Amino acid sequence: MVGLAALVASVWLALAGGPSAPPVSATAEVYFSPSGGATAAVVRELDKAQRQVRVLAYSFTSAPIAKALADAAGRGVDVQVVLDKSNRTAHYSAADFLVHHGIATRIDDRHAIAHNKVMVIDGRTVITGSFNFTQAAEAHNAENLLVLDSPALAQRYLDNWAVHFGHAIPYGPPASVSAR
Repeated sequence: MVGLAALVASVWLALAGGPSAPPVSATAEVYFSPSGGATAAVVRELDKAQRQVRVLAYSFTSAPIAKALADAAGRGVDVQVVLDKSNRTAHYSAADFLVHHGIATRIDDRHAIAHNKVMVIDGRTVITGSFNFTQAAEAHNAENLLVLDSPALAQRYLDNWAVHFGHAIPYGPPASVSAR
């Protein structure tokens, strides 16, 4: 699975970098849903986190992934999360759980949709793809997940994460969110 995936990821990453960004390469693991082990892969990578986890997420309702983030924070890992504004009004969002576990959680309301599905772990592992961090993504939807090992790629995603974190606002009940 990794050999062909690494080749595809290297070509894709070189093309995705654009004309001003140097190409990067990565080793890759690939998962497909429904029931393809994507949630387990995310949890496994979070369980290995030692220093830092950065998250950009559109829809986030997965209890196992939220618990893995809380467990990482409990081990002293610096975990910070930026979520789409829909998490303020969703029937269920992991945002409350994360905040109650001391995880800095922000809402990116600058865009029509903050449609990212990205985690960067310890400055080298990038988790991305169409896979939303939800039970529906694991059990019902046709989605994909890449787990990429590349410090250079991780740095690009961290730079992008910092831009979104910079304009996002702290998560809280609507009454406690300050105006811009």
